[in-house]
Amino acid sequence: GFHTLDIQIQHQGITLTMEGSVNLQLSAKSVGVFEAFYNSVKPIQIISSSMEMVKPGKLPSGKTEIPFEFPLNAKGNKVLYETYHGVFVNIQYTLRCDMKRSLLAKDLTKSCEFIIHSLPQKAKLPPTPVDFTITPETLQNVKERASLPRFLIRGHLDSTNCMITQPLTGELLVETSEVAIKSIELQLVRVETCGCAEGYARDATEIQNIQIAEGDVCRGLPIPIYMVFPRLFTCPTLETTNFKIEFEVNVVVILHDDHLITENFPLNLCRM
Repeated sequence: GFHTLDIQIQHQGITLTMEGSVNLQLSAKSVGVFEAFYNSVKPIQIISSSMEMVKPGKLPSGKTEIPFEFPLNAKGNKVLYETYHGVFVNIQYTLRCDMKRSLLAKDLTKSCEFIIHSLPQKAKLPPTPVDFTITPETLQNVKERASLPRFLIRGHLDSTNCMITQPLTGELLVETSEVAIKSIELQLVRVETCGCAEGYARDATEIQNIQIAEGDVCRGLPIPIYMVFPRLFTCPTLETTNFKIEFEVNVVVILHDDHLITENFPLNLCRM
C-alpha cells in the first residue's frame, strides 16, 4: 500500500494485521432458548497474523510505498471458508494498518476487507434437473384446500446442483388458472443454522426477489427462469460443527385475489 503526506510525520511504528473470523448470532426468536449456545456463539477465528511494516521513526513528505505479503495459512486445523455476508452467519477477512504515535498524538488506524474464494471443487458436479407441477393438491400447509381456485402450473429447473458463477435457469408454464395472475417471482433464500450439541437455531431469510412475469400471463406460454447468484451474499453450501449455510429458491405465483402459491427447491451451491 502507499500513503501521500504533505509534511513528514513522526511515528512509533507501523504494523499490519490480517484477521479472518466467523461471527455467529442468534435471531430474536431464539435468544434465551439455547443458553448453552452462548458458549459456541463467540467469533471463530480462522486466521490471524501481524507484522511490523516500519520501525519507529519518520515518514518523509510525499508518497511512501510499503510492499507486503501475507501467507494465507489457517490456524491449526481450521479451514479458510469463503467470504460470506449473511444475517446470522458472517465470514469476513480484514487487513488493519496501525500507526502508533507519541502520547500527545492520536494513533492512526485503517481497515479494509479482502475477499476469499474457496478452492474449486475437483469432482465434476452432475446436473440434477427437477420437473415440477403445482396444483392445489400439491401445495403443503394449506388449511382450506377446497376454497383455493383451480390452477395447473408446470415447469423445470435445469439443475439444483448450481455453480455459483453461473445463473440458475429453467422454465415455467401456466397451463390453466381460474383466477387472474398478478405476478410470478423467484425468491432466493439463505438458510442459516447456528448452534451446538444442545440445540440449533435455524433461520431462513430472503436474499433477493426477482419478478419473472407481471400480470395475467398467457396460458401455455413458456416463461424463462433466470437468476444470478449475488456475490458475497451467497457462497458454496457449507456445513460445519457450529454452523450451516444453505440456500433455497422459491417459485412464487401471486394470484389477483392475493393468494400466494409457493414451490420450494433446496439448492446445492459450489465453486468449480
